[in-house]
Amino acid sequence: LLAHTGHIWGIVSGIYGTICALALASHVKTMFTDPGAIPQAAVPIEIANRATHAMCVHCQTYKPPSSHHCRICNRCVSRMDHHCPWMNNCIGAGNLKHFILFLYYTWTAAFTALWIFTLDYFFCVSESCVFNPMTMHLVRAMTVIGIFALFFISSMIINVTYGIMTGIGTIDRLQKRAEGKLDVVDDEPIDLTDIFGIGSYLTWFFPIDPLFEDYDRIFGYVTPQRILRQQQRDNQSSVVPKIVDVRGYAQV
Repeated sequence: LLAHTGHIWGIVSGIYGTICALALASHVKTMFTDPGAIPQAAVPIEIANRATHAMCVHCQTYKPPSSHHCRICNRCVSRMDHHCPWMNNCIGAGNLKHFILFLYYTWTAAFTALWIFTLDYFFCVSESCVFNPMTMHLVRAMTVIGIFALFFISSMIINVTYGIMTGIGTIDRLQKRAEGKLDVVDDEPIDLTDIFGIGSYLTWFFPIDPLFEDYDRIFGYVTPQRILRQQQRDNQSSVVPKIVDVRGYAQV
């Protein structure tokens, strides 16, 4: 609206619109991307070296480390951080990248809006700073919303960043705090490639599904179908073709 009335440059309005579009796209991807639901056929990765393994008492599936059962979604989620009511979805290994992008783009949009309001409305002293009543009420309302969003999202960013640096998700951290074991550090930081994938760094900034180098390690389980396919590939690669010369002798 300020751009339409000529109070800010069109390029500034375009940049702000792009940030909002990326935030909205990240929100949609977080909502509709599988957070890492553990299938019924899931088994431990190193099943031969495990005498026992954890099972979910609710859905009767294998429960990898750092996974939790969501009572709202009624499923176990790999590396589950929390269930987000704003997304109507869990935040786990499958959609953590999109959730982080949503937080950062929304924070940037709120900061940019407050910066624009400060320069072009509250501190505007030129003769062209004449606003109609509707614009005044909208700017003041958006200022209040922007300040609230800035502080709320800042706390969420700090929470997610702490989880990445310590390797402890929100649910696990709350459990450790309740047990008085918050100072006990037995987890490793999460590598950024385990969140954003091994693709080009440019893909990290867009809400597209990441490509993981080791899907089984990141999600903490494997399925019999993937084990069978891997065994078939290993058997095919171990077969060395024989070359027969013109005299009929096989060359190995």
